[in-house]
Amino acid sequence: MGIALTLTGHERDLGGGFNVRRLLPAAQRQSVGPFLFFDHFGPRDVAPGHHHDVRPHPHIGLATVTYLYEGAILHRDSLGSVQRIEPGAINWMTAGSGIVHSERTPPDFIGVAHRAHGLQFWAALPISHEEVAPSFVHTPAALIPSLEVGGAVLKVLAGRAFGAESPVATLGETLYLDIALPAGVSIDIGALAPERALYALDGAITVDGATVPPHQLAVLEPGTGVRIAAAGEGAVRLVLIGGEPLDGHRHMWWNFVSSRRERLIQAGEDWAAQRMPRIPGETEWIPLPSSKPL
Repeated sequence: MGIALTLTGHERDLGGGFNVRRLLPAAQRQSVGPFLFFDHFGPRDVAPGHHHDVRPHPHIGLATVTYLYEGAILHRDSLGSVQRIEPGAINWMTAGSGIVHSERTPPDFIGVAHRAHGLQFWAALPISHEEVAPSFVHTPAALIPSLEVGGAVLKVLAGRAFGAESPVATLGETLYLDIALPAGVSIDIGALAPERALYALDGAITVDGATVPPHQLAVLEPGTGVRIAAAGEGAVRLVLIGGEPLDGHRHMWWNFVSSRRERLIQAGEDWAAQRMPRIPGETEWIPLPSSKPL
């Protein structure tokens, strides 16, 4: 069978009733490829006058990856980037030695009903690149390769697959595919990366005949191909993530990731003392939690 492990995840309230499904990290598995944080939010109807803003907060040692299906987010960071994130685009923020960013509802969405739906990941940086200079790269939807494979439509958001290559630059081998799988269609997924996992957003799928419910992360056996199909009568949207295994354990605390626990402590002290860079035009900030790195 092609499934090595299935993760059910858990619900997290990020404040104000904004709930996410968190699949990684998990007790059974810290990462799949470089991905060690996996949040799925929505689909959620947002009433007029309601919105969810994430105030300025810091990161080190990772890259954040944001991909929307519905809605929009206004990204600002300490590099001076101001970017509206919309469905289909890939937004890759490399924290490296340290970056601060906010994620807010765009002004034109405040006061109007809208939908919010998307995925956000953290990808750990290779140890040799943990302290690189921070950067932010927005790749619009029009530049993402899209191809048809056996009746399914695949978008290569990061990495290489089926003869297509994403323009998104990564610091290690990374794979991220967005797959629209019609009912009655099955496709074969080869060993496209050393580690891989499938996640269905809105319907059950089968993996080599085994049913995987929506909102579960199916970690695949390494080095083997699998056949996937929609399990029901409707189409299914799913993602495939993966890449090269991490080059060592990562310590995670709050918004920080590092191969060295003492680096997390330093980052926390820097944030508490407001020694990290500021976002132009932003005055709010999320305080450091009282907990300490394990």
